[in-house]
Amino acid sequence: MVVYFLRHAEAEPDAGTDFDRKLTTKGLEQAEKMGKFILRNGLQPELIISSPVVRARQTAKIISQKLGDADLVIESWLACGMRPDACLEEIKVYEHKSSIMVVGHEPDFSGAIAHLLGMADPEAIDVRKASLTAIEIETLQPGYGRLQFFTPVRIV
Repeated sequence: MVVYFLRHAEAEPDAGTDFDRKLTTKGLEQAEKMGKFILRNGLQPELIISSPVVRARQTAKIISQKLGDADLVIESWLACGMRPDACLEEIKVYEHKSSIMVVGHEPDFSGAIAHLLGMADPEAIDVRKASLTAIEIETLQPGYGRLQFFTPVRIV
């Protein structure tokens, strides 16, 4: 299976709570741009799974719309603070799918990607806002993932 990791786009720095931070105008543009890139390159996942946090949900919704209202579910395990081992366990629920996209946060995604690739240091990866990373996973175990690509929004 291929797991696409999409970090949420740029969000406002302040809100009542971190959970409630919305995308900025730039963030909305970033999500639109990445959605067009995904569509143009035939990278449509079977399912989009988003963090319940507002900025991630907004990003996921824009991507879903760009992909013709692709199936979108909200999962609490993708909220800020996700552990790499928990991410791998949750992904196993979807192993019957050929591809999924998870929309979430940093440093959670650096940790999860490093875990899947078998890297000891997650700080070696910097997942930028609105960037898309694809990991191919034949065996859902730590270290069995293969990096297919990492695409920051600024180059799409």
